[in-house]
Amino acid sequence: MNTPITVVGGGLAGLTAAIAAAETGAPVVLYEAHRTLGGRGRATPVPHVAHEGPHVFYADGPHYRWLKKRGFVAGLGFPSIGAAVKIGFRADDRIRKAPPSGMLRAQSRKWLQAPVDVDFHSWAADRWGDRTAAQIANAISVVTYDADTGRLSAAFVWDLFQRVLGPAVPAVRWVRGGWQQTIDRMAARACALGVAIETGSRLDTLPTGGPVIVATDLDSARRLLADDTLCGTSGFTALLDLGVTKDRRDRNLVFDLDAGGFHESYTMQDHTIAPTGESLFQLQMPVRDNESRDDAHRRLAAFADAVVPEWRSRTTFHRTATAKGRTGALDLPGTTWRDRHAIDRGDGVYLAGDMVAAPGMRGEISINSALTAAAAAVAAAGTGARRRVGTV
Repeated sequence: MNTPITVVGGGLAGLTAAIAAAETGAPVVLYEAHRTLGGRGRATPVPHVAHEGPHVFYADGPHYRWLKKRGFVAGLGFPSIGAAVKIGFRADDRIRKAPPSGMLRAQSRKWLQAPVDVDFHSWAADRWGDRTAAQIANAISVVTYDADTGRLSAAFVWDLFQRVLGPAVPAVRWVRGGWQQTIDRMAARACALGVAIETGSRLDTLPTGGPVIVATDLDSARRLLADDTLCGTSGFTALLDLGVTKDRRDRNLVFDLDAGGFHESYTMQDHTIAPTGESLFQLQMPVRDNESRDDAHRRLAAFADAVVPEWRSRTTFHRTATAKGRTGALDLPGTTWRDRHAIDRGDGVYLAGDMVAAPGMRGEISINSALTAAAAAVAAAGTGARRRVGTV
């Protein structure tokens, strides 16, 4: 195979597509607009390694098998045996050790099938009441970054809720060193396969002369492909990263059932991402309609007061940010992932990323869509590849 495959974008989707295509023997060129690879998988440099929002892997899908087979998620971190893992749920403005009884009843109903064409709040309120419906929606805002998760498709929200907070043991995995470790391993694998990587190369026109995989965010893809239909629904949240001196009063994990906030300690399972004697936390708070960023950050700081006592006097690392359009597609009533933007755009152009027609949540959509795009691009380039794109 002599026809090159071009990948535009060097984030999780772009690296996956480049590796998958190169593994068949296809020549691959990857263009990344920034000077470093990684996209939303990038992290701040040591000693405090923080990401743009919660970054974990779930080990219950084909995306994870693909990563694991190639060693990209080796070296997992877990809370140490015997460590005090303090999990909490904020309800009615107080922190409690367990979810309210109504939410517990809902969690146990894993066999229920929620409808696609009804909003989640209406469907859940009919079964457990308005208060429990709102609490479930707020609990899963950690995934959606949306202050009104209840407006989304009932099937979409219910599936996420059962996957993250259902009765089954969560399949969550943390890679020591964070996602940056995974990104670095993927970049090394791409180079070893002969992928030509051009960083600091922003493309304004679509390359010609072979299949092209556009693995950028949807806004960039819309401009590059001159396709105004490439729009999607995604979340908007305020973020707060805190490095603080350790304190036994701190909580490790808190779901805010009142307002959709979320708090997590990343040093609980990976002490390498902060200096000795420190804890690294990330908190988020969905931004409400017509709410300013400053007001959202004030609500987030008040949440931090409840879960990281006296954090202002203990802070060694502090970063605030907002993340908009960073959650992958959020499915509105009447839609599923199959209704999102098609991967095959025609004329040898393929779309990969977290807002296209592939299953999963957030980064999983990127990986699954990239594997599909790579297989199609290899097939379009010719039949001379040594083997097919591997899915696992």
